[in-house]
Amino acid sequence: MSLLNADDWTLEAKCRGMQDQLFPEGADQKRARAVCFGCSVRSYCLAEALDNRIEWGVWGGMTERERRQLLRQRSDITSWAAVLCGDHPRQAP
Repeated sequence: MSLLNADDWTLEAKCRGMQDQLFPEGADQKRARAVCFGCSVRSYCLAEALDNRIEWGVWGGMTERERRQLLRQRSDITSWAAVLCGDHPRQAP
């Protein structure tokens, strides 16, 4: 098994190549979120969005509104990667 770099989780993302579909508005967000369920790198994706305060699109199954609420509720967390991913490099399957 080889170790992936921190950014290499995107190579295993279920949404790879679907970028335009992951930035919907309104009711279409529910359809975009469905892509995230069952994704093997969902926690890495969500940690990326939370740690970098990404404001647009669906990341790790959460909309921008849901992420903002989580960030407000848990302002004590300084590294979402540490919390969600154990801050360990992801190993290839």
